[in-house]
Amino acid sequence: MLVVLALLSAAAPFAVDMYLPAFTDLADDLDTSAASVQLTLTTFLIGLAVGQLFIGPLSDRYGRRKPLILATAITVVVTVVCALAPTIWLLIAMRFVQGLSASAGLVIGRAVGADRTEGAATAKLFTLFSAIGGIAPVLAPLLGGALVSFGWQAEFWALSVIFALMFLGALLVVPESLRPENRQTAGFTGTLRTLGRLTADRGYLGYIFAFGFGFAALMSYISASPFVVENVLGMSNRAYTLIFAINAAGMVIVGTVSSRLLGKFGPEPILRTGQAVTLAGGLALLPLLAAGAPAIAVLPVLFLTVISAPMVMGTASALAIGRARYAVGSASALMGALQFGLGALVSPLVGLGGPGTGIPMAVSIVVAVVLGVLARLVARTAQPVPEPGRQLADA
Repeated sequence: MLVVLALLSAAAPFAVDMYLPAFTDLADDLDTSAASVQLTLTTFLIGLAVGQLFIGPLSDRYGRRKPLILATAITVVVTVVCALAPTIWLLIAMRFVQGLSASAGLVIGRAVGADRTEGAATAKLFTLFSAIGGIAPVLAPLLGGALVSFGWQAEFWALSVIFALMFLGALLVVPESLRPENRQTAGFTGTLRTLGRLTADRGYLGYIFAFGFGFAALMSYISASPFVVENVLGMSNRAYTLIFAINAAGMVIVGTVSSRLLGKFGPEPILRTGQAVTLAGGLALLPLLAAGAPAIAVLPVLFLTVISAPMVMGTASALAIGRARYAVGSASALMGALQFGLGALVSPLVGLGGPGTGIPMAVSIVVAVVLGVLARLVARTAQPVPEPGRQLADA
């Protein structure tokens, strides 16, 4: 079940990363601009943000399993439509719908994991999610690079197969984890009260903003990296695919190691360390990119900048959920909506300088990490919640 939940949480990385190598081909084939192609990424992220706000509270009221199965089935159908899209505007619209339905895998996958764990076990599980889910950014660009010669449509046909596997996994493996006595029954007004209680908790808000800005830093890299590696550093499409996969593999390794260290050090020190590494990398990238440094100087720093993402996102998300055990679905939904809302905002901003510069990417990473550090400091000033148990809860 852990593997299936991680696969569900990898819906966004697959849908984002797989077609990155085909960006230039997509623009040429549909006779559109790079900005329009990046809009397909932005609308998908907006759909992910909006979808979680609806699906999370629904899963608190009706349970996890039924919304998950229905939404993943819709994702398969919409992805097929994306593969058949004859215009960029239809593709942009379908990517929004794809984001809406794919959001269920993220929000409900986290909720199922939180339903079955408590305390440090939740932090370890969420960090493992980030690590196992990090396999998607390794496989997605490699698969995308292998398929790019068959046209951008092949990327979406492959995605439809992956989403079909997610649907089967949800149908056959994921149980109903929310007991009837723990479900929200107060209707729409009760949902609003729950959301109000969550947003009034300074600790919860601080940690979800630390999580969200950590993702924004990662999205700065993801959305700008094709143009930075190919246009700024002058490397080939296939070289970009390999570089992206190496960086993603580093994220998997760091996430796995971090999950093992959580029991010894706790989530806060891991979160602080992850933010410090990302900030140092972003600050080092700025002068390198401004001076037009060669790839041999830029790429190692870029690697160090992005590999700490699981340290930030896994621990911050677990600390946030730990303060909201009374409404895990809604808490996960708000966190996910903020995550992809910030990601959607960052994606077009890193392209403002045009495809020939990487400075906006580095600036965006630095600003996002600084804001994430401030959010963590705000969370630390909040009243603590009672420390939950550290073992797996009864299913």
